[in-house]
Amino acid sequence: MSKQFDVVVIGGGPGGYIAAIRAAQLGFQVACIDEWKNGNGGPAPGGTCTNVGCIPSKALLQSSEHFEHANHHFADHGISVKDVKMDVAKMVARKDAVVKQNNDGILYLFKKNKVSFFHGRGSFVKAVDSGYEVVVTGAVDETLAAKQVIVATGSTARALPGAAFDEENILSNDGALRLGAVPKKLALIGSGVIGLEMGSVWRRLGAEVTVLEALPTFLGAVDEQIAREAKKAFDKQGLKIELGVTVGEIKSGKKGVSVAWTNSKGKAQTLDADKLIVSIGRVPNTTGLNAEGVGLQLDERGAIVVDGDCRTNLPGVWAVGDVVRGPMLAHKAEEEGVAVAERIAGQHGHVNFNTIPWVIYTSPEIAWVGRTEQQLKADGVKYKAGTFPFLANGRARALGDTTGMVKFLADAATDEILGVHIVGPMASELISEAVVAMEFRASAEDIARICHAHPSLSEATKEAALAVDKRTLNF
Repeated sequence: MSKQFDVVVIGGGPGGYIAAIRAAQLGFQVACIDEWKNGNGGPAPGGTCTNVGCIPSKALLQSSEHFEHANHHFADHGISVKDVKMDVAKMVARKDAVVKQNNDGILYLFKKNKVSFFHGRGSFVKAVDSGYEVVVTGAVDETLAAKQVIVATGSTARALPGAAFDEENILSNDGALRLGAVPKKLALIGSGVIGLEMGSVWRRLGAEVTVLEALPTFLGAVDEQIAREAKKAFDKQGLKIELGVTVGEIKSGKKGVSVAWTNSKGKAQTLDADKLIVSIGRVPNTTGLNAEGVGLQLDERGAIVVDGDCRTNLPGVWAVGDVVRGPMLAHKAEEEGVAVAERIAGQHGHVNFNTIPWVIYTSPEIAWVGRTEQQLKADGVKYKAGTFPFLANGRARALGDTTGMVKFLADAATDEILGVHIVGPMASELISEAVVAMEFRASAEDIARICHAHPSLSEATKEAALAVDKRTLNF
């Protein structure tokens, strides 16, 4: 006998748990299924983001940044310290505690919003009069039924052909977050978000880090001027980044990993490392969903095919987050989850892909929203650009971190903001002002005429907006 609900959500990551909570707020009887387990085998909702992605990586980045400051920057403030050591086991334990706090927080939110949680793997069984049957395979198997099903099963790390993840020597983001000691030599394939963030963590703690990137340009999705500024900072820090490489055979053994590669000039080389992190993207996770059993349409990548409102080809079945088209970002999944719950309720849920912010949490941080200068050029859009360096910002000087800049791109005729790009301290927080401005279709002058607190990093945003009209006040 199946348990009846109005809405069943398969997946408890950012897209899934947020969709479940919003649906419950709208008056639906909701169930959420999630199979993540903690070290004791208990439920650990939150998906990749909470368990092996956004949250734990930020915890390690914070710890390693404190270590870096103690070793290299405290003296600038008149603070003398000697024999600074990193207890990696304690750092990882703190990371695990932060993850658990988030897991427990989601379980609390389910209880608060009267969402029924089922711990196990959810998969389709069949279509029935009441909608769809979904089986939960876990410690106790259950069958649920609902008229509306939201699939939010996320993504998994893409492996290199011939170099499967063993999470001992060849690591995905999961293994990279569970290293028990600082490797002497660390190799990374892929200079994306995960690669740069994990490379930064272990470089700060003493590892010799080499990044092998197949593309000829660094951070191709980032505005070129911002990417150049970021690479200068990473080069100065000692992060070795090789571009335009071709990776060959990878051998893993007791002594570590050996990577054969060819540089951009065609010279064959070998990189020997203790550990290898592979960060070449992610693939939609539809394995075990039994999509074929109910005729749910997938594309050639294995992603669920949806329309602009996240509807699948099946009536009453929706999909959100990494398992569908669009950027694989936790906050994009959350917005889609909210929008779908509201559409089920007959409301008009809204997600604007043009104002989704992107962030890389390295030091310096990199954040952007909207189009890059190279995209505007390719599209033939006439624009004005304005930049302002943190070197000329009083708060950045006081922080002791003046790397980077804020860059505005605005329509040449209307002055509407088309893109904002930041590399520098707290870029992840500063970008929100730009997102709000673009959502309301503000002009660069609108930001230029808003009073910003002094001294603050946000003044660099105001000054970059002023620079669009060539009238900065502090540079």
